[in-house]
Amino acid sequence: MAHIDLPEGLPGIIGPMAFRPETSVHLNGLADALLRDETGITRGERELIASYVSHLNECNFCCKSHSAFAAHQLDDGYELVDAVLADIATAPVSDKVRALLVIAGQVQQSGRKVTADHVAAARDAGATDLEIHDAVLIAAAFCMYNRYVDGLGTFAPPDRADYDGMAQDIVANGYAATAPAV
Repeated sequence: MAHIDLPEGLPGIIGPMAFRPETSVHLNGLADALLRDETGITRGERELIASYVSHLNECNFCCKSHSAFAAHQLDDGYELVDAVLADIATAPVSDKVRALLVIAGQVQQSGRKVTADHVAAARDAGATDLEIHDAVLIAAAFCMYNRYVDGLGTFAPPDRADYDGMAQDIVANGYAATAPAV
């Protein structure tokens, strides 16, 4: 049960966004800017970073939803997502994506944990400054989103299949298009 009186039946971040739609416009705008950009790493890889950080933060709703959003945009779908969540060191991702996931994992702990060596490793693997920037900002933003969801005690549907409809909508239309009306 949520800690405040949120609209019933709306899981995860959807309930708080419906509760305060004037803030959801900005939160969804940030999600669109970070996760739907087509520059550098793919949308699926961007969602993979969001899922990974949410996994590290133990935010069930965000991990499950962004895992679905990633899976629906990656060639190897849930198999790849599951491999990343199990162990980024052995997951079948490019060296560049692995380096960006390492950076994201450091940001999840503290932005100060990202070192020049992490950035150099990402650059050596082919990451651009924009991709490094976006990996850091995705990780930082998802620490905020995760705390928003869990800090209000929202619920997460238990089954992976519960997120497929949301994934199809987000992949097709984006975050801002699915935001509650202001």
